[in-house]
Amino acid sequence: MPKRSSEDAISYPGQHLLIAMGIASALAILMLLWPQDEPDGRAVPMAEASLALVEKPAEPAMATGISAHLAFIERASEPLPALPPEPTVAPALAPVWQEERVRRGDSLARIFQRQGLPAAELHAILESGSEAKRLTRIHAGEMLQYQTDEDGRLLAVRYEFSPLEAMEATRADASSPFDSKLVQRAPETRIAFSEGRIDSSLFVAAARSGLPDATIMNLANTFQWDIDFVHDIRPGDSFHVLFEEQWLDGEKIGNGAIVAAEFSNRGRVYRAVRYTASDGQTNYFTPDGHSMRRAFLRAPVEFSRISSNFNMRRLHPIHNRVVPHRGIDYAAPTGTPIMAAGDGVVVTASKHQANGNYVIIRHGEQSQTKYLHLHRFGRGIRSGTRVRQGQIIGYVGMTGWATGPHLHYEFMVNGVHQNPRTVNLPQAEPIAESERERFLATTREVMAALAEQRSDEQVALATAASAAGG
Repeated sequence: MPKRSSEDAISYPGQHLLIAMGIASALAILMLLWPQDEPDGRAVPMAEASLALVEKPAEPAMATGISAHLAFIERASEPLPALPPEPTVAPALAPVWQEERVRRGDSLARIFQRQGLPAAELHAILESGSEAKRLTRIHAGEMLQYQTDEDGRLLAVRYEFSPLEAMEATRADASSPFDSKLVQRAPETRIAFSEGRIDSSLFVAAARSGLPDATIMNLANTFQWDIDFVHDIRPGDSFHVLFEEQWLDGEKIGNGAIVAAEFSNRGRVYRAVRYTASDGQTNYFTPDGHSMRRAFLRAPVEFSRISSNFNMRRLHPIHNRVVPHRGIDYAAPTGTPIMAAGDGVVVTASKHQANGNYVIIRHGEQSQTKYLHLHRFGRGIRSGTRVRQGQIIGYVGMTGWATGPHLHYEFMVNGVHQNPRTVNLPQAEPIAESERERFLATTREVMAALAEQRSDEQVALATAASAAGG
């Protein structure tokens, strides 16, 4: 090994000394910048910190604390491990409603058997309340809905009698009793308008205008004291109607009452408006407040067609000789209901060789009506029975001297036959004076709405008819 020179011996410790002094200076600067607290929380002045650094070196514990702090910072900067996902529980599904439409000849027992539902469950439902008793009378086309649990045990039954009415029988679980209730929904009422001109028949004109047959029948019933719809309708007659429509969930489910109507017949214009009085009674009146009702109906059957007009010199279809025909024949299918033309008392309900089954009703001291060739009498109709206008007294037939099913109707005043189509009837009673102001305020607005809806052509026709009728 070569020997070091004296200069090397001197420079070697000098280099180490310079390095040591550099390290000490760096530590002194670091300690000056690092604030320290006394045990009581007081900050140590920089001068004292420097002195402490010179007097004694840093303790190993301090270095360990700094290292631990730096290590914590490094660990905190690392991303945290992902937590395991929480176990998910699938929500319990509500029982699904199953549907069964009632078939012809069905009973609830038959439906339950077809669906595999126990007969004991049906018995429990029928015993659950008075509303459930209605399930003993079901009709083809109606809908039965039911719910079962996962094991197929019955939980609920819902039966729709109509879109507006249903019966529900429900229970919390298969071991609980059923609780039944009637559920009713209120439809939205909208006002619709229709008008038409008669070319051949009222029903054809109604169909062309979009007015349903049921509403046309209501129209005829409204004006039945003024117009014989079987015989008096002529081409050129016209009608204008405001009527109610029933809507549910955005769909039309049916029609309601006529609100106001106008009928032009053979040059005369008749108007009617519906009004509900303060006592809740609803009737139809003329716009000036007279009741549409009269003492007698113009026709005792709902209009279909007429086969013979009032004719005092008619060739009898059986005897082939002139026989006075003191009434009107209404041809209609056997079994068509016949109504009492007015309030009165049954004088006779009997059978005669020529008249067949017939009824005579006395109306007060002056008037009588006769109804001949009946198929059978109405329930409870016998001599001495009091009847109301519109009550069913019998049914159309062809008993006696009749060549086909029809009603022969006669109207007599003081024993003299009158033409029931043209005889003057007593004036209708006006609305009660206590209701007049309220009536006029309500009905003027309705009649104005009816007038506004009419087309120009129909307005011209109605104006001409009003002028012709005086």
